[in-house]
Amino acid sequence: MAFKTDIQIAREASKRPIQEIGQKLGISSADLLPYGHDKAKVSQSFINSVQDRPDGKLILVTAINPTPAGEGKTTTTVGLGDGLNRIGKNAAVCIREASLGPNFGMKGGAAGGGYAQIVPMEEMNLHFTGDFHAITSAHNLLSAMIDNHIYWGNELEIDLRRVVWRRVVDMNDRALRQITASLGGVSNGFPREAGFDITVASEVMAILCLARNLGDLQKRLGDMIVAYTRERKPIYARDIKADGAMTVLLKDAMQPNLVQTLENNPAFVHGGPFANIAHGCNSVIATTTALKLADYVVTEAGFGADLGAEKFLNIKCRKAGLAPSCVVVVATVRAMKMNGGIAKADLGTENVDAVQAGCPNLGRHIENLKSFGVPVVVAINHFVTDTDAEVQAVKEYVASQGAEAVLSRHWELGSAGSADLATKVVEIIDRGDAKFAPIYPDEMSLSDKINTIATKIYRADAAVMDQKILKQLQDWEEQGYGNLPVCMAKTQYSFTTDPEARGAPTGFNIPVREVRLSAGAGFVVAICGEIMTMPGLPRVPSAENIRLNDAGDVEGLF
Repeated sequence: MAFKTDIQIAREASKRPIQEIGQKLGISSADLLPYGHDKAKVSQSFINSVQDRPDGKLILVTAINPTPAGEGKTTTTVGLGDGLNRIGKNAAVCIREASLGPNFGMKGGAAGGGYAQIVPMEEMNLHFTGDFHAITSAHNLLSAMIDNHIYWGNELEIDLRRVVWRRVVDMNDRALRQITASLGGVSNGFPREAGFDITVASEVMAILCLARNLGDLQKRLGDMIVAYTRERKPIYARDIKADGAMTVLLKDAMQPNLVQTLENNPAFVHGGPFANIAHGCNSVIATTTALKLADYVVTEAGFGADLGAEKFLNIKCRKAGLAPSCVVVVATVRAMKMNGGIAKADLGTENVDAVQAGCPNLGRHIENLKSFGVPVVVAINHFVTDTDAEVQAVKEYVASQGAEAVLSRHWELGSAGSADLATKVVEIIDRGDAKFAPIYPDEMSLSDKINTIATKIYRADAAVMDQKILKQLQDWEEQGYGNLPVCMAKTQYSFTTDPEARGAPTGFNIPVREVRLSAGAGFVVAICGEIMTMPGLPRVPSAENIRLNDAGDVEGLF
């Protein structure tokens, strides 16, 4: 059977004017700042006006470790939001914006798929409302001002060997990971080693997604450490006097974007840090605003539950005072078979034994999430090749783990296919079983926090840190940063740092290669294994197949 592509389905959508979508949440036209007919920003004045309202229920959608077979976490997030509205609930969706890097690399877009999408899909996966460009510009303005300060006399006595602020670009480009800047003579400044990260790894991105308002944004920007002196005294962005201008560049980007699902239900799309190299959650301001306007808010966290969900629960919820009422873990029969050792080419053939062999990956995620005190339901994202016996095998395994699994067909049927999942989620929330708490306290040492995640979430024997890293963590604690949470940068494909180690491996360590202090964002990044903060393009990037057709429509975007 031939199925329509995501972009074909999105183009056939019967979109409503964005003012009508705003009205569903009680947002007047005067409080929307339109970007065309089908997307708008929500004004800060409106956001301020609803802060005294009670919060709705927060639902986190996460997943097993991603595989080439696909899991459909964003698709399920959108499908669940539509399903809740279908069964008569007032629900909104909150997801992240798409990065151009993976769109033109290999992962594709971030608007969902099939009949569970957010539209306008093409704009969302390209420039959207310009938020990422604003973040890139603000970040690189600071870079330029650092080098300019050095050029004009270096009053702050910055040690050129200890400039820790790298530039960013929203593209996968391995050639920029390590560069030498300011070559070409005296007029170009002082040559030094430098490099680029992808925009979604920028601390500015993390700050925009964690700040509560413009005042908080500027304070956090000023708190960013950009360099050190020869005596290792930190130099902050406020010392460079860049925080004010950066805030001006980010003023509009701070306002959440409102769009709609294929079924004309409201969706906030704002911010986009990756979960493998950053904290992987949409903005606090979008989530908290949605909670004031809807009875149920469905949000997602990047990649598998060992990365995105762990950071959502240990970082975002801790910083923003949020508490989820339920967590949905997305799994597929196909992914279970891949975790069970089956090649991608053979996933269409029924293999119940392989499904059962791959289920321990799902089981570990269920157990981990329960350790945060939140009830868990598994959404089996249906593929047309799934057999009844394979689906039943997943359901039986999930039941053995003390949770419930629901088959959901939102990709194929939209909300008609996710209504059962929505009903189950509401039932679980109504039980009132959620007793959320992070898995480590603020006062725990930074090294112990890293070890806690490595041993309790990844199930490693230990996190391995050399004396240089341990000394750096101790120095930060002495400087007053010991109460910060940690943000693990690690491959998304495995509980280990080996992307090929699928399933639920044991008997391994987590090597910590580097630690970085994100003082403005308010966390310490532990870079583990070979993970890169600037990805490269694959051998055959998606960009090779993206083009405009004779009618001027985009082809190849997915």
